[in-house]
Amino acid sequence: MLRRCFLAAAAAVSVLGARAEADRQPNIILMMADDLGYGDTGFNGNTIIKTPNLDQMARDGVKLTHFYAGNSVCSPTRGTCLTGRHHHRFGIWTANAGHLPKQEITLASMLKSKGYTTGHFGKWHLGTLDKVVSSKGTGRKPVENFAPPWQRDYDRSFVTESAVNTWNPGSGNRSKNNPFYDDGKALAPDDPRLAGGAARVVVDQAVPFMEKAVAEGKPFLSVVWFHAPHEDIEAGPDYLDMYEGHGEGAHYYGCITELDEQVGRIRQTLEKLGVAENTLLFFCSDNGPEGAAPKGRRQGVTNGLRGRKRALYDGGVRVPALAAWPGKIQPGSVVGSPLSTLDYFPTVKNLVGYQMPDARPIDGQDILGILTGKTPERETGIPFVRGNEASLVKDGFKLKMPGSELYDLSKDWAEENNVAAAHPERMERMRKELDGMLASFRKSHAGADYNDPSYKPGDPWKGPGATTPKAGKKKNK
Repeated sequence: MLRRCFLAAAAAVSVLGARAEADRQPNIILMMADDLGYGDTGFNGNTIIKTPNLDQMARDGVKLTHFYAGNSVCSPTRGTCLTGRHHHRFGIWTANAGHLPKQEITLASMLKSKGYTTGHFGKWHLGTLDKVVSSKGTGRKPVENFAPPWQRDYDRSFVTESAVNTWNPGSGNRSKNNPFYDDGKALAPDDPRLAGGAARVVVDQAVPFMEKAVAEGKPFLSVVWFHAPHEDIEAGPDYLDMYEGHGEGAHYYGCITELDEQVGRIRQTLEKLGVAENTLLFFCSDNGPEGAAPKGRRQGVTNGLRGRKRALYDGGVRVPALAAWPGKIQPGSVVGSPLSTLDYFPTVKNLVGYQMPDARPIDGQDILGILTGKTPERETGIPFVRGNEASLVKDGFKLKMPGSELYDLSKDWAEENNVAAAHPERMERMRKELDGMLASFRKSHAGADYNDPSYKPGDPWKGPGATTPKAGKKKNK
């Protein structure tokens, strides 16, 4: 009898200990939309698209008015989110190219080492999910680029390789060779779990993961990468009714509102589970809006920023973004300092006290002090590379190469006035810094950061200075 009581007491202490540890280590949620323009949310001034839950998150947390995706197309940005490193360091040059190497230290691997349970839900886009088929065909090299989340330190995953239809995502043109994989098992297109809005389909799996983690007393990482409003763009009947009179654009508006509802659902789940105050949430988009201009179902807007998806001007890389952490981040605050998806990894690294095992370069910086109002500005520059183009944002200016373009972003929202001639010293200084970054990226790509002789780059270097054909000419979806 005494032994049973002792074992019961020990079990209770173990559970309490696990819950106490979970309380000390904050949960992390990274939410990201796909092709959502800077001006496509209510909190950034859109008066048509209904985003009440994102708007509430802005009131409850901090609005990031100068936040950058890692690139102007999706796969590279996703690589920066998980590693804190520029995507050219590991050969994800553009969308549907390369894969996330196993040698990279990611948010998932880092947090697993600290006792977290890890889950990834929605779009993956960092490698193929099958060694035989790919949504992009044999040219995607499915064997060589096989890098699924279940082999990249995720305990739970419910993902697609690339974009799907935003309504009934198991069907349509985008579903060909692009099924949802539930912990590695491909679902049939008519699986009932795939009916309705794509955002709800994804969050239907993310919510039980979070509930289970809390029940087990474990801190969690939940990466929720929505498919909307990437093509194929379709909204369900109820959402179309919300936007009656807007023609084909109602599909664009409706799928964003469907996404917004699921953001609210995630936050409501945290409240219900009693872990909202111990959870750091981020929301952003992976790049600017699709199309040369708003037309048909492509209705994304940039609020006057120059360029759109695939451009290194701000319309292609500056995106709507929020962060929230009750009790830590001041409600209703606004941060205008340039920040980046590169910053997620180093911020979380310092937050949980992770020690890097080597000296590999990290390109982002810890921004928790900026988010909480304790630090006014970032210290490091933010680099971008696409094809033979590169740019650097630092100290309120943007350098764009090749050529001689310099923009004062503090005064020139639309990047209309090239001030290079007025700032020769700044031009030279920023060029040298960017050239040094590119040289470092190239060294990393060759394997210098990995103590692994088996590592071989998937492709030759494809950044500026490459002798191979320039990347970025073909549209990547």
